[in-house]
Amino acid sequence: MMLKIGITGGIGSGKTTVSKVFELLGIPVYYADDRAKDILVRDAALAAEVKKHFGAEVYDSQGTLNRKYLGNIVFNDKDKLALLNSLVHPATIRDSDAWASQQTTPYVLKEAALLFETESFHHLDKVIGVYAPQPLRVHRVMKRDNISRNDVLARIYKQIDEKIKMRLCDYVIQNDEQEMVIPQVLALHEKLLQLAAGT
Repeated sequence: MMLKIGITGGIGSGKTTVSKVFELLGIPVYYADDRAKDILVRDAALAAEVKKHFGAEVYDSQGTLNRKYLGNIVFNDKDKLALLNSLVHPATIRDSDAWASQQTTPYVLKEAALLFETESFHHLDKVIGVYAPQPLRVHRVMKRDNISRNDVLARIYKQIDEKIKMRLCDYVIQNDEQEMVIPQVLALHEKLLQLAAGT
C-alpha cells in the first residue's frame, strides 16, 4: 500500500530543502502552498467563494489572483485568515488526495506548514517534522525574503509553537546546521520503504 506522509515545520525550518532531498530519491512531493495558489485560480467554485467573502478585487479581469491585496486583508485580521483557510484547505486536501492517487511510489510526501493547524494531518499516515532553532529560522527568512526581523517574528507567532509541533510529529529531522540532513533523510527513507512494504 502507498503511504501518505506529511512533512512540516515552521517558517525557515528548511522543510522545502528536505523535501527536495526526498525528490532526489524518487519520492513525489506535493507542495501544498504552491498548489493552493494554483487552486485559488483553477477552482471556479473556490474563486467564487473567495470573491464573495473578500471582494471582486481579489482577482483581476483575467482571473489572476491579486495575492498582495488578499494578503493585506488576511494577515492583519486573524478571523479573515481563518475564514480564507476554511475555504482553501478543504480544496487543497481534495486536490492532494487526487494527486496522491495518481502516484505509483511506495510513499508520497505532502509538504505543508500548517498540517496540524488545519487538521489536514488526519488524512496522512505519518508526519515528519523539520526542526531548526528560532534564531536560525529568523536569519534564514530575513535573508530569503529580504524582510525585517520583526516581520519574520510576526509570521512565526502566527504558527503553533515549534517545540509543540515537533512533539506531534512521528519523525523529526534536525536542520540546525550541526547535524547533516542527507544521512537523516536516507535513514528515514529506508524506514518508510519498510513501513510501506509492511515489514
